[in-house]
Amino acid sequence: MWSGAPNGSLVTEIAGLPVGRALDVGCGEGADAIWLAQRGWQVTAIDISSVAISRARVAAKEADVDVDWACADILETPPAPHAFDLLTIQYPALLRTAGERPLRALLNAVAPGGLLLIVGHAHADPEIARQHGFDPDNYVDLADFSRLVVDDFDVETNDIRPRPSPPPGTHHADDAVLRARRRGERRAGLC
Repeated sequence: MWSGAPNGSLVTEIAGLPVGRALDVGCGEGADAIWLAQRGWQVTAIDISSVAISRARVAAKEADVDVDWACADILETPPAPHAFDLLTIQYPALLRTAGERPLRALLNAVAPGGLLLIVGHAHADPEIARQHGFDPDNYVDLADFSRLVVDDFDVETNDIRPRPSPPPGTHHADDAVLRARRRGERRAGLC
């Protein structure tokens, strides 16, 4: 069970933006999706874990917000193209073996004028991660996304920052933040 609080970098980067349709990829127990919905976003939230989605549904009901929850693997079921004003991935855990196809499908889900926000762990020690059974080399990182966004997005932020409002006791003090806006005008009819 997580804290139930939204990720600080999401709050910092998204606060004040006009609302619209959001896709939260790897939503876990739903704190980010619920926070977005409480601010008027129409949220679709996806996670591969049915346990996480069940907990997220309970939390959303308690918060009295509507979120379109989906237990799905975005590698097998990519999102609709150009459908979201915001695509957020907080601390991605996407396997590198799937290649670029699923990454490009995620980027393609961002509508013209929409925002891509990816936040990852910065300064993680790969040897310590491997000692705990996690090999970072097996997973996509922000550099993989940064390399792919250049054709269709304007990068607004691609740096390392102190993590805003980290949970008590966390060793993770810095975030790697990629924020990029898809070129083109925001379409009429989107919230």
